[in-house]
Amino acid sequence: MKIFTLLLFFLSLVHGEINLKIATYNVENLFDLKKDGHEYKEYVPNTSSNWNQKTYKIKLQNIAKVIKDVNADIIALQEIESLQALKDLRFILKQNGLYYQYHKIADLKNTTIKVALLSKIPFIYTHEISVTSSYKYRNILEAKFRLNNFDLFILVNHWKSKSGPESQRVFSAKKVMKRVEELGKDKNIILLGDFNSDYEEYKVFKRKRKHNDTDGVTGINHILGSINYQKSADKTQVASGEFYNLWYDEDPLQRYSYTYKGKKETLDSILVSKSLLNSDGIRYKNNSMHSFKTDYLFKKQQVYRWELTRSNRPRHKGKGYSDHLPLIAEFLVH
Repeated sequence: MKIFTLLLFFLSLVHGEINLKIATYNVENLFDLKKDGHEYKEYVPNTSSNWNQKTYKIKLQNIAKVIKDVNADIIALQEIESLQALKDLRFILKQNGLYYQYHKIADLKNTTIKVALLSKIPFIYTHEISVTSSYKYRNILEAKFRLNNFDLFILVNHWKSKSGPESQRVFSAKKVMKRVEELGKDKNIILLGDFNSDYEEYKVFKRKRKHNDTDGVTGINHILGSINYQKSADKTQVASGEFYNLWYDEDPLQRYSYTYKGKKETLDSILVSKSLLNSDGIRYKNNSMHSFKTDYLFKKQQVYRWELTRSNRPRHKGKGYSDHLPLIAEFLVH
């Protein structure tokens, strides 16, 4: 079956334009059941926190349900603890009829949680980009694909949370742009993941003094160059070396992938290089980007996150999904 699916994909490439679906999803703390000393305390297995075989299996099944319903050709994941957790998720997906033959996790640095990729399409290569040696920064995962003689580069990000100032996210953004310059600004490049930044962060963080330690400069807007077209959201204004944030293609009222105390936020993003906005080779399908908002991912108008009891010693309830929604974008390959 997997050979037939892959063959069908490549036959489509040969005979005409195909639709390529790419997604990103922060799955919220997918930890395995091996105790290695780096877990968050509520994820130490087989303790009073109730993180055990039963709750782990429920978490895997719930996340697999979401990924199966998204059914992307390539999906970037954030907050995966280990290769074992990624393999277990992949196995549950296969049991449920969705097989990702190719997988990779950025595990060269033993951070508590990591980024990963699942793909129906083979990698040409994968490569980890080290932001710094500090464990405050998670490695970025880069993957190269070749589709109908066109190269596509995907960089999976999970930047520092808002517990840290903007300078830490700027640092990650600069590392991304250094790699973009090495690859070539004219290349087909997708940056995606959890940037812990609003798509217009330069507006939002002005009200948060603890974050603005950069004199107004933001990683996602200024360093990645996504600020220069925000007034008109005009794709034609994107210059070489800048990135277009696909949130601008979504209805303003639907621009969110995360909720916090009733407030809708866009911590996750998919950004594309100028070449992917053109009509040749691989191109973004206009107005296709959206967050995945199916009914079961909400509870009382909030994103239905994985639930723990509110107590001094939190316990897993075995209910919920993630505190983030997946983002999906479609591309056309000629």
